[in-house]
Amino acid sequence: MDYRPRVVDRLIEHALRVSGAILVEGPRACGKTATGLHHAESSVRLDIDDEARSLAELEPRLVLDGPVPRLIDEWQLEPRLWNHVRRAVDDRRDPGQFLLTSSASPSDDTTRHTGAGRILRLRMRPMALRESGHSSGTVSLAALADGEELTPAASPLGLEDLVERLCVGGWPALQSLGAVDAQRILRSYLDAVARADIQAADPAVARRDPTRVRRLLASYARHVSTPASTATIATDTSSGQGPALRSETVSAYIDALERIMVVEEQPSWGPHLRSRALVRQAPVRQVVDPSLAVAALAASPPRLLRDPNSLGLLFESLVVRDVRVYAGPLDADVLHYRDSSGREVDLIVQLRDGRWIAAEVKLSARWIDDAAESLQAFARNLDSRRVPPPAAMVVITAASHAYTRPDGVHVVPLACLGP
Repeated sequence: MDYRPRVVDRLIEHALRVSGAILVEGPRACGKTATGLHHAESSVRLDIDDEARSLAELEPRLVLDGPVPRLIDEWQLEPRLWNHVRRAVDDRRDPGQFLLTSSASPSDDTTRHTGAGRILRLRMRPMALRESGHSSGTVSLAALADGEELTPAASPLGLEDLVERLCVGGWPALQSLGAVDAQRILRSYLDAVARADIQAADPAVARRDPTRVRRLLASYARHVSTPASTATIATDTSSGQGPALRSETVSAYIDALERIMVVEEQPSWGPHLRSRALVRQAPVRQVVDPSLAVAALAASPPRLLRDPNSLGLLFESLVVRDVRVYAGPLDADVLHYRDSSGREVDLIVQLRDGRWIAAEVKLSARWIDDAAESLQAFARNLDSRRVPPPAAMVVITAASHAYTRPDGVHVVPLACLGP
């Protein structure tokens, strides 16, 4: 099969030139194996090769033998390999020796010897719209960070097209399917998460009823793109199937879901402000791909189009997914801002050199003016002696055209955005 290039490719290529080993972490089915094979000269796939797993148990050193870079796919299935890779990197003293992949993060004890200076970690996510061929990429996130002018462009997708992509998600194997078939497979994906995958992250959770995990997933999906508290999510799990989960149980489930990379929450940004309003530190609830939230809610494109409030929250989650992918080459974090006065910014893209982009997400063009005014008010409220002005202020939308407003705020359809 032809390999579809991914944004993470350039990060992997660079990492293999400077580090003895790299670890590519990402949710199951996001394309890690195909990407790993694309960059590797030899491979061992522990999830399907029983003989290799037996060998890893008896003589781990032999699993590492082969032309380099050597891909060790789903290394966490034989956790002892971590220290053998670390030792081999020390002994060989050359970059680009190993490429490890993992769809679950083992306990910290497993990687206590962190591999600092030896094993470099990269995060891989499901495909953004540019990677799947559904965005023109006319507006570059990197160019926005550089303060470059925006070239006006038309979006290749309308609202119904975006809803279809939201339901299919960024899963490589589902790209040729329609929303109905993709959602059927994604509901099965979540069933596997509830019954089996979560065991890889937390054996204590595994002893609990998978039905309760499904209830938690549905509740979490209803609160995607909001800073809902653990207590709120717990209360929302009450149903005819049983009483509400305890807050401690919800926290344990969310931690386990983070370890298998189904959940990826959006942390808070803390700028210096002239205002005395307190910055809210609670994360915004996000899944790694909003198609999973659609599956947890048993929704469909027609239902979402009839429910603009839910669609707006899921569209924001889609934007967060794509911006996280595009922010990878910038080594940037994707955060949010909320304070006690009610002011908020949906996305803050924070670069290591101090540059940052502020973005609001609006599904409908009718809210663009309000979003632009909110961004300008937020920027005016910053302490300019301690934080630079934003490199760009952006309204990301499902509207039809990309352009720059007279006030300098950029309006960018999601299907025009790229790395």
